[in-house]
Amino acid sequence: MSVTESQPDSSQPDSSEPESHNESVGSNPSDTAADEHAARAEARKSKAHAVHDTSKTAGIVSRGAGAVIDLIVVLVIMSAIYLGVVMARLLYNVHDFSMPSTNGFFTVGAFIVVSIVYLATCWAVSGRTLGSVVMGIRVVNRKGDRLRPSVAAIRAAICVLFAIGLLWAGVDRKRRSVADLVLRTRVVYSR
Repeated sequence: MSVTESQPDSSQPDSSEPESHNESVGSNPSDTAADEHAARAEARKSKAHAVHDTSKTAGIVSRGAGAVIDLIVVLVIMSAIYLGVVMARLLYNVHDFSMPSTNGFFTVGAFIVVSIVYLATCWAVSGRTLGSVVMGIRVVNRKGDRLRPSVAAIRAAICVLFAIGLLWAGVDRKRRSVADLVLRTRVVYSR
C-alpha cells in the first residue's frame, strides 16, 4: 500500500471508512491488476519451462548417442532392481542368505520389459528420454505434438525389438528410422 492510502484510514476513526477501503480493494480496477499480474506470472512460468523444437530432423549420430545413453540408464535401472531383490532376500532370510542366481531368459525378458516401459513412459510424458535430453532431441508425432501413450508404447517395442531399424535413419533422405516410417513419428532437434 502507498502512504496516501494508509493516511486516510488512520486519520478517520469512523468504522465506515475501512469498509469503503476494503470495497475499493475488491473493486474492478484492482481485480484487473491482479488478473494482469497473474497472467504475467503464468507467461513467465510457461516461458521458463518451454522447450522450443526446431523443424530439423535429428540425424543418426545424435540419435545413436542418445540410444547408448538410454541403454546405460536401462542397465542402471536393472542393477537397482537386482540390488533391491538381493536386499529383500537378505532381510527375509539373514541366516541362510545366498546370492540369487541369474537366469538368461529372465534377464533378457527383464531387459526388454524395462526398456519398453522406460522409453514409452518418457516419450508419452515429454517426448524425451535422458539420452534425448543430453543430445538435445525430442520424439514428436507428424504434427509436432507429444506422442499418445499407445503410440509411444508401440514405438518403444519396435525400437527395442528391432533396434537395427535405427540404421535406416542414415540411409533415408528425411532421416527417419523404421519406427518413424511405421508410426509417422519424427525425431527433431530441441533447444
